[in-house]
Amino acid sequence: MSARRVDISEVSAMLAAQAEQLARELLPGGHREGSEWICGSVAGESGRSLAFHLSGAKSGVWADFSTGEGGDALDLVAAAMTQGDMKAAYRWAHQWLGLGDLGTVEVRRAQVVAKAEASERGNESEAEGRRRALGMWLGAQSEIGNTPVEAYLLGRNIDLRLLGHAPRTLRFAPEHYCSEVKRKLPAMLAAICDLNGEHIATHQTWLAQDESGIWRKAPLTCAKKIRGRFGGGAIRLRKGESRKSLREASAGEAIAIGEGIETCLSVAICYPELRILAAASLGNMASIQLPDQIRRVILLADNDDKPEAKRGLRRAVDTHLAAGREVRVARSPKGKDFNDAIT
Repeated sequence: MSARRVDISEVSAMLAAQAEQLARELLPGGHREGSEWICGSVAGESGRSLAFHLSGAKSGVWADFSTGEGGDALDLVAAAMTQGDMKAAYRWAHQWLGLGDLGTVEVRRAQVVAKAEASERGNESEAEGRRRALGMWLGAQSEIGNTPVEAYLLGRNIDLRLLGHAPRTLRFAPEHYCSEVKRKLPAMLAAICDLNGEHIATHQTWLAQDESGIWRKAPLTCAKKIRGRFGGGAIRLRKGESRKSLREASAGEAIAIGEGIETCLSVAICYPELRILAAASLGNMASIQLPDQIRRVILLADNDDKPEAKRGLRRAVDTHLAAGREVRVARSPKGKDFNDAIT
């Protein structure tokens, strides 16, 4: 049979049908976490800025939360292999897929149909993943006083007693399974909620004692992970002076948004009157959902000169400005972040 070309949308769907194989080739420094391939950027190095969906309704969709880039599987080929040239990306993908004759195309089409059916089942799995994320948080201890969580935070010079009470979003799990070591470890769990207060994901920080008995992050390749899709959500660490829910926040108040729990709690210790949210990732600082009446935002930025960090912060600034908010950027006077400033 004679060779034929396939339209761009079909090529992208066929790439998505082999998403994991594509990810391993284009992004070799990454690794699989659940239904996603996680890596540092389109250059394929290790890290956590880029997520590429391997299954479910979003199979083939990717986003780099540091740069704001994203798209479908063919867009990933263009970003990773052809410097954004879509025509060259199409040629590369056509060859990679082995689309030489009509018979091959029909085989690939059958794979796409099978993948679509699997995606419908994947939607159910995603909902189940959210239920499990909520379940692991509810199953942990709500009282973190006199636990390794309190000890870990004190080791970072974060004394929650100065706030009057610990954030209710934080919990302690004495035996929390860690896939990296395939056994249970103590962990600090944090609830990530959307604007309506619905639990959408759980942030996990595994803990361990060092040789001197001090509680620190466990010595893992990845001591922090998030279960569930958390885009737009936040870890609510401080309500500020108003004591109102996020949805009912006062129009005149400023909201401080940082990336990590420790950074945000360090600021809360020094400025307990502020409402403070942890976005859990730099990219999510732009995506975080805020009520319409909020017009002032303070972004708690790390002192990070990496190009991807600068792009991520710029995206957050631009996104909040576009929403009509006054934006200020605050940086630690020393060290990498605000926790370094108090230790």
